[in-house]
Amino acid sequence: MGRRGEEVAARWLYAHGGKVLYRNYRAPKGGEVDIVCREGKVLAFVEVKTRTSTAFGRPAQAVTVDKQALIVRGATAYLRLLGAQDIPWRLDVVEVLLIPGEKPAVNWIRAAFNTQEMRQTLAWRKQR
Repeated sequence: MGRRGEEVAARWLYAHGGKVLYRNYRAPKGGEVDIVCREGKVLAFVEVKTRTSTAFGRPAQAVTVDKQALIVRGATAYLRLLGAQDIPWRLDVVEVLLIPGEKPAVNWIRAAFNTQEMRQTLAWRKQR
């Protein structure tokens, strides 16, 4: 289901102005990004969450702080590979609902989370 959701998301992003540059990036020292795409001049690191219903909440709610940290590590490693300092970038989530008998529903949440809030939460956890 996850792989199908990523395929739906990649096609949807392309159809809506995103240029998919890389899929399933795995950083050498940990970290992962489902899709790296460009929207205009902005590089978007996209986490895809796929569900078959919203009975337990929206798919984006499954992007926990720990998952966010993994995405940030992947994004940081990818940016390091590019060697460019001035690239605008953000962290997005694409929700994909694959409800049987219906057309897939996609929701692109741009700038879904930020690194400052994530780091504060992780620091707070370590203090406890």
